[in-house]
Amino acid sequence: NMIGDRRFITVCTMACIGSGRLCARSVEKLCQIGQKTQVRRKPSAAFVRIKEIGIQPLSRTLFQHCQTHRAATATCSESRRLFSSQQPGPGTLPDYQTVDPYRLLEDDLKDVYRDIRQELRWNTNQDELHTIATYYFDGQGKALRPMVAILMARAINHHMHKGGLLAAQRQVAMIAEMIHSASLIHDDVIDQSDFRRGKPSVNVLWNHKKVAMAGDFILAVASMMIARLRDNNVTLTLSQVVTDLVQGEFMQLGSKETENERFAHYLTKTYRKTASLIANSVKAVAMLAGADEKTSEIAFQYGRNVGLAFQLVDDLLDFVSSSAAMGKPTAADLKLGLATAPVLFACEKFPELNPMIMRRFQEAGDVEKAFELVHKSQGLEQTRFLAKKHCLEAARLASSIRESPYQKALIVVSDLVTNRMK
Repeated sequence: NMIGDRRFITVCTMACIGSGRLCARSVEKLCQIGQKTQVRRKPSAAFVRIKEIGIQPLSRTLFQHCQTHRAATATCSESRRLFSSQQPGPGTLPDYQTVDPYRLLEDDLKDVYRDIRQELRWNTNQDELHTIATYYFDGQGKALRPMVAILMARAINHHMHKGGLLAAQRQVAMIAEMIHSASLIHDDVIDQSDFRRGKPSVNVLWNHKKVAMAGDFILAVASMMIARLRDNNVTLTLSQVVTDLVQGEFMQLGSKETENERFAHYLTKTYRKTASLIANSVKAVAMLAGADEKTSEIAFQYGRNVGLAFQLVDDLLDFVSSSAAMGKPTAADLKLGLATAPVLFACEKFPELNPMIMRRFQEAGDVEKAFELVHKSQGLEQTRFLAKKHCLEAARLASSIRESPYQKALIVVSDLVTNRMK
């Protein structure tokens, strides 16, 4: 059925944009029909939109992809080679597996959260506003954003034979976590969440109006901190994050895309809501170190890949992890009417998911049926595969930076992101 094959090609192609190769299952089917079929040379609107976020559209024939099938299926062995444990020789830096990013930055991260709480305190004399605004700055989260920003800053400084962490770079780590936490507060209001990080969410403890204003307050203070950096290029870079966040949330709230546009829409939304903050933060710390355009781009692409992988795994865990492990309800995305990567991949095998997606799982039994079909499909495995592809690319980019414990920790982070269970 060539119509079905074309639909499969479209979905698989869109699903693997940004990963460099098609997933193994997709390639196997494409090899059967690809010799007579070519990807359109004129890019569709979806491909153009993907290109806007720095992901290159495919331009080669499917037959050429089949020729590179061997390289595609070798990524797991390449990952094992890259992440294999070796005994360090005399005078060498410790192997990456002996580096614990959290222990390495234990003092830095404590200082970040302490100073954020202090910064918010300095900017208001209203105790309740301060209490709401600092609710998620208790150090109980993953601290991914400030951790990656500080690791990249210290790694780039070492790469350029500079000293320790600059005050401005540390400020960027604080700003990144503040923007992230403000977005969590706004998400809790929009989604009417009950739990986050294993405790009641802010909107359960305070009324929605006060919670929304507390999120705005955090963003306002973060904006002042950006201004204090007194660097126009860094200001533009970090300001882009807030623009992306709002657009990403808006895309998520009102998505009515067609079947062929869904994965493009999902990837763009994921970049804007999650990856943009990490990518632009690590780019900013590189710029503050005086890095050239090439090095700053390495930092940006590292952050983009880690961010995309992190969200892919997050979407996967929504189907496989328990509420106790996640610290928030599972199957939450389906209940909110959101079709994430596991669902979109599952559509390949179960097209009956398409009408459920269009009605945002609002009919009785939709959530339960979609959950069941995702587990019956290869959607979870394909999502994990795509996340690993992004993490492998992040590790490759980190490996191009001069060796240091911080550079090695960046590689560890890319591994932790894929293998996390909460």
